[in-house]
Amino acid sequence: MANGVVAGAGSAVAAYNAALKRMGVPGIESREQAGPGFSEVLQQLAQNAIDTTRGAEKASLQAVEGKSDLQQVVNAVTAAELTVQTVTAVRDRVIAAYQEILRMPI
Repeated sequence: MANGVVAGAGSAVAAYNAALKRMGVPGIESREQAGPGFSEVLQQLAQNAIDTTRGAEKASLQAVEGKSDLQQVVNAVTAAELTVQTVTAVRDRVIAAYQEILRMPI
Protein backbone atom coordinates (compact mmCIF):
# COMPACT_ATOMS: atom_id res chain seq x y z
CA MET A 1 0.00 0.00 0.00
CA ALA A 2 2.78 2.43 0.88
CA ASN A 3 4.41 1.89 -2.51
CA GLY A 4 1.12 2.72 -4.20
CA VAL A 5 0.90 5.95 -2.22
CA VAL A 6 4.46 6.88 -3.19
CA ALA A 7 3.75 6.06 -6.82
CA GLY A 8 0.58 8.15 -6.62
CA ALA A 9 2.55 11.04 -5.16
CA GLY A 10 5.10 10.72 -7.97
CA SER A 11 2.32 10.80 -10.53
CA ALA A 12 0.82 13.84 -8.83
CA VAL A 13 4.18 15.62 -8.90
CA ALA A 14 4.61 14.76 -12.57
CA ALA A 15 1.13 16.04 -13.42
CA TYR A 16 1.71 19.20 -11.39
CA ASN A 17 5.05 19.81 -13.13
CA ALA A 18 3.44 19.30 -16.53
CA ALA A 19 0.72 21.82 -15.70
CA LEU A 20 3.29 24.32 -14.46
CA LYS A 21 5.43 23.88 -17.59
CA ARG A 22 2.39 24.57 -19.78
CA MET A 23 1.98 27.82 -17.85
CA GLY A 24 5.68 28.63 -18.24
CA VAL A 25 6.45 28.27 -14.52
CA PRO A 26 9.32 26.07 -13.25
CA GLY A 27 8.05 22.99 -11.43
CA ILE A 28 9.30 20.98 -8.52
CA GLU A 29 11.65 18.12 -9.27
CA SER A 30 10.52 15.68 -6.60
CA ARG A 31 8.12 15.17 -3.71
CA GLU A 32 10.90 15.99 -1.23
CA GLN A 33 11.20 19.53 -2.60
CA ALA A 34 7.52 20.13 -1.93
CA GLY A 35 8.00 19.94 1.85
CA PRO A 36 6.23 17.68 4.32
CA GLY A 37 2.88 16.25 3.33
CA PHE A 38 -0.33 16.64 5.28
CA SER A 39 -0.14 13.15 6.75
CA GLU A 40 3.48 13.71 7.80
CA VAL A 41 2.55 16.92 9.60
CA LEU A 42 -0.34 15.21 11.40
CA GLN A 43 1.88 12.28 12.31
CA GLN A 44 4.48 14.61 13.84
CA LEU A 45 1.80 16.52 15.76
CA ALA A 46 0.40 13.27 17.12
CA GLN A 47 3.85 12.13 18.22
CA ASN A 48 4.47 15.47 19.96
CA ALA A 49 1.11 15.13 21.76
CA ILE A 50 1.99 11.63 22.93
CA ASP A 51 5.40 12.76 24.17
CA THR A 52 3.90 15.71 26.08
CA THR A 53 1.28 13.50 27.71
CA ARG A 54 3.89 10.94 28.71
CA GLY A 55 5.99 13.73 30.21
CA ALA A 56 3.02 14.85 32.33
CA GLU A 57 2.41 11.30 33.50
CA LYS A 58 6.08 10.89 34.39
CA ALA A 59 6.10 14.18 36.34
CA SER A 60 2.96 13.13 38.21
CA LEU A 61 4.49 9.78 39.17
CA GLN A 62 7.68 11.47 40.33
CA ALA A 63 5.63 13.82 42.50
CA VAL A 64 3.82 10.87 44.08
CA GLU A 65 7.21 9.29 44.81
CA GLY A 66 8.44 12.59 46.28
CA LYS A 67 11.08 13.09 43.56
CA SER A 68 9.54 16.17 41.94
CA ASP A 69 8.17 19.44 43.18
CA LEU A 70 4.62 20.65 42.66
CA GLN A 71 5.57 23.41 40.18
CA GLN A 72 7.08 20.89 37.74
CA VAL A 73 3.94 18.76 37.94
CA VAL A 74 1.67 21.75 37.36
CA ASN A 75 3.75 22.85 34.36
CA ALA A 76 3.75 19.36 32.83
CA VAL A 77 0.02 18.81 33.37
CA THR A 78 -0.78 22.27 31.97
CA ALA A 79 1.29 21.51 28.86
CA ALA A 80 -0.52 18.19 28.46
CA GLU A 81 -3.90 19.88 28.85
CA LEU A 82 -3.01 22.47 26.22
CA THR A 83 -1.84 19.69 23.91
CA VAL A 84 -5.12 17.80 24.31
CA GLN A 85 -7.07 20.98 23.56
CA THR A 86 -4.96 21.57 20.43
CA VAL A 87 -5.41 17.99 19.23
CA THR A 88 -9.17 18.28 19.79
CA ALA A 89 -9.31 21.56 17.84
CA VAL A 90 -7.34 20.08 14.94
CA ARG A 91 -9.56 16.99 14.93
CA ASP A 92 -12.68 19.17 14.85
CA ARG A 93 -11.28 21.20 11.94
CA VAL A 94 -10.37 18.08 9.96
CA ILE A 95 -13.86 16.64 10.48
CA ALA A 96 -15.46 19.95 9.48
CA ALA A 97 -13.34 20.10 6.33
CA TYR A 98 -14.25 16.50 5.46
CA GLN A 99 -17.95 17.22 5.96
CA GLU A 100 -17.63 20.31 3.73
CA ILE A 101 -16.05 18.17 1.02
CA LEU A 102 -18.92 15.68 1.30
CA ARG A 103 -21.43 18.50 0.79
CA MET A 104 -19.78 19.65 -2.45
CA PRO A 105 -21.78 18.90 -5.56
CA ILE A 106 -20.19 16.53 -8.02
